[in-house]
Amino acid sequence: MRVRAAIPADMARVAAIYAHYVATSVATFEVDPPPPDYWHDRLAELTERNLPFLVAENASEILGYSYASQWRPKPAYRFTTEDSVYVAPGQGGRGVGSALMKPLLDQCATAGIRRVIAVIADTGSDASRALHARFGFTEAGVLNQVGYKHGRWIDTLLMQRLLS
Repeated sequence: MRVRAAIPADMARVAAIYAHYVATSVATFEVDPPPPDYWHDRLAELTERNLPFLVAENASEILGYSYASQWRPKPAYRFTTEDSVYVAPGQGGRGVGSALMKPLLDQCATAGIRRVIAVIADTGSDASRALHARFGFTEAGVLNQVGYKHGRWIDTLLMQRLLS
């Protein structure tokens, strides 16, 4: 497995991975999957802000992706990002998330980011919580019933990590 910077040619696969989670889970609160054009714009925006957008691949297959985006749009938040890590269906439990997380955090630190926030939906699985805990994130709180998807109310767990 190799982790590298995402390129425009990866965005169709990124869109497909994300669409899977939109349709089958509460890992994202999106209800309609964004098209590949959205992902091209997202890549361009993050690249312009010097924030990482990474993919993990094995040969030519994209196994997952991660990126960091500004936590909130107001200027005072410019040193805080939110991380996103998605593993392709069927690739869970193979270390893809961990392979994406370390370089994501390293590149955030290099870009001058001070704190990374994780917003983890109550998915019925502790995988995302465990991944973030392994990389030094601590729990900051729970927002109760802030999302409604697939016929149920969903909590979000907030975790954070100081980089510098």
